[in-house]
Formats: sequence, C-alpha cells, structure tokens
Amino acid sequence: MLLGISCRDYEAAVEAVPGAIGLSKSTVSREFKKATARQLKAFQERDLSQYDVVAVFLDGKSFAEDQMVLALGTKLNGDKVFLGFVQTDTENTRAIRIFLRGLVDRGLDLSAGALVVIDGSKGLQAGAEATFSGQVLIQRCQWHKRENVVSYLPRKEQTYWRGRLQRAYQRPTYEEAKRDLKAIRTELVELNQSAVASLDEGFEETLTLHRLGVFALVGRSLKTTNVLESVNAMAEQRCGRVDHWKNSNQKQRWLAAALLDIEPRLRRLSGYRHLPALRTAIQRELGIHRPDRIIPTAA
Repeated sequence: MLLGISCRDYEAAVEAVPGAIGLSKSTVSREFKKATARQLKAFQERDLSQYDVVAVFLDGKSFAEDQMVLALGTKLNGDKVFLGFVQTDTENTRAIRIFLRGLVDRGLDLSAGALVVIDGSKGLQAGAEATFSGQVLIQRCQWHKRENVVSYLPRKEQTYWRGRLQRAYQRPTYEEAKRDLKAIRTELVELNQSAVASLDEGFEETLTLHRLGVFALVGRSLKTTNVLESVNAMAEQRCGRVDHWKNSNQKQRWLAAALLDIEPRLRRLSGYRHLPALRTAIQRELGIHRPDRIIPTAA
C-alpha cells in the first residue's frame, strides 16, 4: 500500500487490499488513511515492558522537510524493535527528554544496564543521560566522528586522515586505540586546530566499547548508527516519492506504517551472542547490581 500510493500506482495499492478490485482512488486513499491511523495508534501505545533491551540507537531522520528522531532497541537475543519516534530537532534536549520519558512510561526498562548509540548530537546525549541516569553508557558513532574531523582538512588530505582514524578505531583494545588516536591528535595540532577540537569533543564516548573490553565482540554492530541509516533508506523507499504532505498527522501515519513494515525484515544484530557480555560489562562499569538480570559472560 505504501509503495503503491506513494508512487501513485493505485493498481498496486488495490492489489494489496483483499476484495478491493474496482474501488476508486479516493476509496483506496480513505481506507489507507484509516488503516495507517490504526497503525500509528498501535505503534505509539506498544507495550515496551516485554522487551529486554540492551542497546538503543538514537538518530534523527529528515522526513518531509521535518526531523524525526527514531529510537531502535536491540533486545538481549539480538532482535531489533522500534521503540518510537518524535518529530523534533535532534538538538532539542527538552523534547528528547519528554520523548524518552514517554518510552519509560510505556514500560521501557533499562535499569539492568544498556548502551545508547548516538551520532554525536548533544541534545540526544543530554536527554538520554538525564532520563536513564546511572543506567546507560553512551557510545558515540565513530563514523560520524571520523567524518567530522576530516571535514576540517583540505580535500586532498582527507583520504589519508580518514584511513588513519579508521585504523585507530579498529584497534581491538582501549589502550591501543587511545594511543593511536593521541598520536593522530599530536600530528593534527600543527595542521588544523579545528580538527583537533572536533577529535577532542566526546573523545572518550567514541571509545566506550573499547573501554568496556567488548569492542572485538560487538564493535562491528554497535560502533556506529549505521543500522538507522539503513532503516532511513528503507523508509525513503516507502515514503520518499510523496511530494505533498498535508499535515503532521499524515507524516506520522506514513512513518509508523513504514517502520512496522520494515521491522520484521530487520536482521538480528551481528554478534548477538556476545550481548550478554556487553550487559555484564555495562553493569560492572556503572556498579549495577541486579541478581535477577546479571548475565554470565559469553564464552
């Protein structure tokens, strides 16, 4: 239905509705509006207490000239589930706090310890830390950090420094990664002070998985917000060809319908067998003692 209506292919849309052959375009559109309204309501009221979430990806998506912040949870078994979205600017700390508080009110429980992966937005970080104080650690997206740093450098030098930063972040241990990044910083001091400032900002949060000692186990999946970039691309396929949006309700109905269609197609997190080890490391770092939720380290 999404693909058919967004491309004005009403024949494809009608085929998606049992018994709809012969219906007019206006009838198909009305039925679609009713169906997506039900989906939006179900999405916004979904009970989150049933999910044991160990990682949350937070990122903003440009949607119809607006900004939608998506929250995607990864359960301890590696399955991914959309927790919600909010129509706001990613730097709006107050709105993010209200949004995350709403997830808690719907049952989201991160008291056993979780990782929050963000692109580097201060609003997202402040909102997450305020809402889940003492329950979460922040992992800044290494891809965004790398690209932010090299953006200050001459174009002809960006490939070289991008490779240096990539190799440093790929080091398996905290000590090795920090050593290589510090060496890069020393060289950049003479070259570009703005690039150094960018590297320094949130430096430790880019190495959270390294510091926890689990980068080699789950770093491939949790070091960036790329999983949401993939989601954004799939949502764009379903909604991107709409060239006239009437109101916020229409945007949110379409996005909720798209996410519910995408969710069953998401693959289990790569390295999911090591998520118990991640939780144990987070609990150790934060001093969380939950006898009912402490998971033994995976072999």
